[in-house]
Amino acid sequence: MPQLSILPQSFLGLAGLVLAGSIAFQLSIWVYNAFFHPLAKFPGPKIAAASYFPRCWTGIKGTHLQWVMKQFDRYGGDVIRVSPCELVFRGDASKDIYGHKANLLKDPTTYRPLGNEAATILNANFEGHARQRRIFSHAFSDRALKLQEPIFREYVDLLCANVHRDIKENNGVATANVVDLFNFTAFDIMSDLTFGKSLDQVENSAYHPWVLVMFASIKLGVLLRFIRFIPFMPDKVMKQREIHKDFSKNRVEKRLANPNPRPDIWGLTMSNEEGRGLSKPEMYGNCRVFMSAGTETTATLLSGLTYYLLQNPAKMSKLVHEIRSEFKTKEEITIEKLPSLRYLFACLEEGLRMYPPVANGLSRTTGLSSVTIDGHVVPPNTTVSAANYPTFRNPKNFKRPNEFIPERWMPGNKDFESDRKSSFQPWSMGPRNCLGKNLAYHEMRIILATLLWHFDLKLCEESNGWPDKQKNYIVLWEKQPLMCRLRAAKR
Repeated sequence: MPQLSILPQSFLGLAGLVLAGSIAFQLSIWVYNAFFHPLAKFPGPKIAAASYFPRCWTGIKGTHLQWVMKQFDRYGGDVIRVSPCELVFRGDASKDIYGHKANLLKDPTTYRPLGNEAATILNANFEGHARQRRIFSHAFSDRALKLQEPIFREYVDLLCANVHRDIKENNGVATANVVDLFNFTAFDIMSDLTFGKSLDQVENSAYHPWVLVMFASIKLGVLLRFIRFIPFMPDKVMKQREIHKDFSKNRVEKRLANPNPRPDIWGLTMSNEEGRGLSKPEMYGNCRVFMSAGTETTATLLSGLTYYLLQNPAKMSKLVHEIRSEFKTKEEITIEKLPSLRYLFACLEEGLRMYPPVANGLSRTTGLSSVTIDGHVVPPNTTVSAANYPTFRNPKNFKRPNEFIPERWMPGNKDFESDRKSSFQPWSMGPRNCLGKNLAYHEMRIILATLLWHFDLKLCEESNGWPDKQKNYIVLWEKQPLMCRLRAAKR
């Protein structure tokens, strides 16, 4: 009997020792990370240096960008440590991280394919990326863009026709959420280019269910980055991802089964011999990449730029005058002529600086060697990034960084000669820079120029302070409605 009373106490004592040992071990890791780790010399909050919790928590909440900005304000300098093994830069670090000579690998915690998915142009290794980029370049060339112009034109004209109808039905003024207008148009254009058929969002003035699933999938990607035990993700969450994948697969199969030689992505890609070497899983995966990278980002830039133009009436008037003076009819607004509008280009650049679609940095890893980034020696096995939003708002890079001043991008403007334009890389740089950059510029020009040719816009009072209400999930701004009143332009 005495042994029965001793056994539980011995067991409790052993359990206590194990618990105490575990706590001591975890504390030792936190202390090491905060004070003795190779990254300990870099500024940043000690709790973030010790533990991944702040990085994960702010990432999941969509507040990581705001948290990073607060840390830069607190510590100053152009680099901060945001987790035990991660540095974020805001100086002029893009060349050292993404440039042709950098050779830094994409961070596998962010870009690894999930499960047995095929690697895409977004997450393939150096050789795989080069092969896929070479194949798809035919669909994103200047020649391709000229062939694709009627596709752009169709949906932009339909958008404007819908707004004119709403204006007529509402006594000369329509009230609309322009975030939706830009999303509808960008998704219909890219769906036509990617699947050979639009999602009919502009026509129906409503989101296609697949687009809503895609937005959820982007947020899911953030969760998967920070939650290590993926099998324990809720079934509903994982099911959304499967719906997203299945829809893309079925749409690609329908397009490939159609022999119509349209100048869309698959028509131009499959017309060359190397393109026919793509595997079906590579096709499915890349179409999802194109539908996310080529849509929401364009709509985001146009939404942010519209807000800043409406908050700066003199800038808006100058842009409207340039557009309406250059084009007497809507048919004159073409991809070939739009690049000659210098102030339009300046506004797009300033919009990208003030409200970059990819606000956080694209992460890379230093691998097995130390590297020098923006003058800092960074040890091996460190995740690094040049975060666009902090970089573009850095007063060391741009004079009056928090003001919307398109004139800084006009040639010969000496007031902003001190701006460090080399730090401005919204499309990334090097061998993995954005393949669709030219397409995006043409699309943004034709949508914005056509809209401002047709309509006068005014910001509704409830949308004042619109950028301050956003959450950000790595590559997704969770945007609130941007309400505007639209009237037909007087001629």
